[in-house]
Amino acid sequence: MRAVGLLLLLLALCGSGAQGELQETETTKTTTADIWAEVRALRDMVVELKVELRNVQAAVTDSESQVEELKAELMVTNVYVELLQRENSELQTRLSSSESELLISKTRIETLERENTERKVAFYTGLTDSGNVGPFTSETTLKFSKVFTNIGDAYNPSTGFFTAPVRGVYYFQFTMCGLQAGPMGVYVFKNNQRIMYNLENKEETDYEYMTNSVVLELMAGDEIHLVLPPGYSLFDSADNESTFSGSLLFTL
Repeated sequence: MRAVGLLLLLLALCGSGAQGELQETETTKTTTADIWAEVRALRDMVVELKVELRNVQAAVTDSESQVEELKAELMVTNVYVELLQRENSELQTRLSSSESELLISKTRIETLERENTERKVAFYTGLTDSGNVGPFTSETTLKFSKVFTNIGDAYNPSTGFFTAPVRGVYYFQFTMCGLQAGPMGVYVFKNNQRIMYNLENKEETDYEYMTNSVVLELMAGDEIHLVLPPGYSLFDSADNESTFSGSLLFTL
């Protein structure tokens, strides 16, 4: 009876050991399968990473190509900008030159207009409306106060002086009238130099005239005026018996 019990116990232990080995084997198989699954998953992941790496490398290569193209375009752009800047600088230089030429032309035009205005010189004057002038005890500058023409404003009725505005050749003419008995006549002065003396000795009271003219080369600023000698007399009225005139013939 005791032997039967031991036999049963041994069988039980054997059965239990076989069952444990079987379970251990199954567990090992399961673990190995999981490891291979993970290995396959890692392999797939590596394959995917390689594919992605190739794609990234391709993208990088493409980007590098684009960068090189952009660099080339940038160089071309820089060259173009440099050319434009150079052209702009040349245009600015030409513009400045044109502005300078325009200013010079404008100055020349203004000068020509001024010279043209200054070249128009002519005057015609009468002595007075008061009748007899003189005789005086000293030389007296004749102030022809009645101004009929004074183009260029070269004649000053307040002083009796004509002032040449430009260098040139001028023509002057005077007509003098005497009414009183006695000497009549005038001096013609250029600046402080007497260049003409006209005399007529009247023996009776009556109208008598003298006319003379002169052509003179004058510098700008030279002055011409008529002087009544001491003891001489002239006559003028509203009829303008005594006149003084002149004009610019041409410039030099």
